Parts: sequence; structure tokens; C-alpha cells
Amino acid sequence: MINRRQKVFLYTGFSLILIVGILLADVFVSVENLRTDFSQQSLGPSFSHWFGTDWLGRDMLLRTVKGLALSVKVGVVASLASTLIALLLGVSAAIFGKRTDAFISWLTDLFLGIPHLILLILISFALEGGVRGVIIGVALTHWPSLTRIIRAEVLQLKSMPYVQASIRFGKSPFYVARKHMLPHLMPQLMVGSILLFPHAVLHEASITFLGFGLDPSRPAIGIILSESMRYLTGGYWWLAVFPGLALLVVIRLVDVVGDNLHMISDPQQGQL
Repeated sequence: MINRRQKVFLYTGFSLILIVGILLADVFVSVENLRTDFSQQSLGPSFSHWFGTDWLGRDMLLRTVKGLALSVKVGVVASLASTLIALLLGVSAAIFGKRTDAFISWLTDLFLGIPHLILLILISFALEGGVRGVIIGVALTHWPSLTRIIRAEVLQLKSMPYVQASIRFGKSPFYVARKHMLPHLMPQLMVGSILLFPHAVLHEASITFLGFGLDPSRPAIGIILSESMRYLTGGYWWLAVFPGLALLVVIRLVDVVGDNLHMISDPQQGQL
């Protein structure tokens, strides 16, 4: 019988293979592969075109691969940036005194009180959209929950005898954070970053779908889904179904990996 740890390795391996496969496929799908061909327009799914073609004769499988690759890249960069912000704020709140803790706690509550999507739209709009605007917007809106977790963990570590001894020997807060706290925070940072990734991808697709995200000329999943809305009433269901399902599969796989990693890293979750 496969235990939880083996399941995590299987899920993680499959997810990595899928994501790497999407990124590699993106390298081989050039702009020429996405050129318009009106002789092939609006064809349903077949062996020639597994995901069908759109109203311009472009292969929807290739467009979906390009869109997923772009979403994965944005999600990875944004989740890593958000994790770094959470690390800096969480550690600072716990080791730099009560005033710093009070300010960061207030800032965290403020960001948690504003709906992610609205704040993300405002930031992206202020930065004129595009990949840079979306990445910055996602990174600046997804750090609060992880910040709270890191802060609580650092406060617990701060009370440990070896940390107290290091402080009494006159070591600086930066030394204590780097030598004694950061190694213990790596599991939380890894799991947190993985769990942030699906949210980053979904929010990127959401604001792009609404027209506040990536450039419409790029084959992003949000743009593909937004364009397909005009053709669904004509019976061209494959324009939205396959890209949407592909996005959900990628997100769900990464989400399952994150949940399972969280379980095996938590000693209170039971036997593996």
C-alpha cells in the first residue's frame, strides 16, 4: 500500500514533469505555428487538431500550451517574489521590536481586509498592465497569510534557549535570523511558495480575462477564455472548455502537491 510520503513524491514528480513539459513545448511552438489559416477556421476537436481550431484557424492546442507556459512563468516569479516579501516582513515583525511588529501586523490586516482581485486590478492598472504589472500586482497582494505564519514561527523560535543565548552573547538580529531562524523556516517557505502558485496563476488569468492584465496580443489563458465568450453561443464550446480544463488541471496538481507537503511537514498530521 502506498503511504502518504510516496503519494507526495508521485504527485510532485508528475506535476514537475507536466510543468517542465509545458515549458519545453512552449520553446518549440513558435509564432509561425500560431499563424492564421482561414481554411481551417472553427474546426471541432479531431485527430488533426485535438483541441480544435479558433475563428482564425489557429490550433487551440498550441495556443493553450503557449498560454499555460506564460501563466506558469508569471505564477512562479510572482509566488517567489511574494514569498520573499512574506519572509522579510514576518522575520522583521518578530525580531525588530514591538513597534515594528505592530506596524507590520496592521499592514497585514489591511491587505487581508481588501479583496485580492480588486487590489490586484488597481495595482496592475496603475502599472499599465503587461507581464511586469501583473507580476508586481500578484506579488504585492499574496504575502499576508504567509507573513502571519512566518511571524508566528519566528516568535516561537525566538523563545528557544539557543536563540536566547545567541542574543545575550550580543549577536545582531540579522545574524540570529540568518543562522538560527532561516534554516527552520525553509519547510514553511517551500510549502507556502507552492501553495501561492495556484492563487497567482488563477488571479493572473482572472484579471487578464477582465481586460486588466496581459497584452491581448499574447496567447494567455485569460485572453483565450475572454475571446471565446463571443463564440460560445455559436456552438464553439471547445474554445473555452479545453483551455479552461488545462488551466484547472495544472492548478489542481500543484495545489495537491502543496497540501501533501504541508501534511508531511507537520508532525501533528499523524503517521505517514
